[in-house]
Amino acid sequence: MKLAMKLWIGIGILALMSPLGLILPAYFRAEAAWGEWGADEIRQMNGYLPEGLARLTGLWKAMIPDYAFQGWEEKGLLLTSIAYVFSAITGIALITATTLIIGKILARGYD
Repeated sequence: MKLAMKLWIGIGILALMSPLGLILPAYFRAEAAWGEWGADEIRQMNGYLPEGLARLTGLWKAMIPDYAFQGWEEKGLLLTSIAYVFSAITGIALITATTLIIGKILARGYD
């Protein structure tokens, strides 16, 4: 098996594992994943929200907020897990397409 195929299989496995961040807290009463805190969670943990973070909180809006489709956030663990996998596949596809396009553009000068 070629190295590229092994890498794609590994990426696919990681995409399928992406809902673990939902499943583990649901079954083991774990808190949010380390580093995935929102502004409200940081304020609750620290007792305050850093000024710079408060100023920049609304700067970026995700294409797929909370890794789920709008209205799917409360649909249950199975549908939310499917949305997580779809979000992972979408991100992988966008990064792959962007990389290939940039590679084609940069390779033009070497023909």
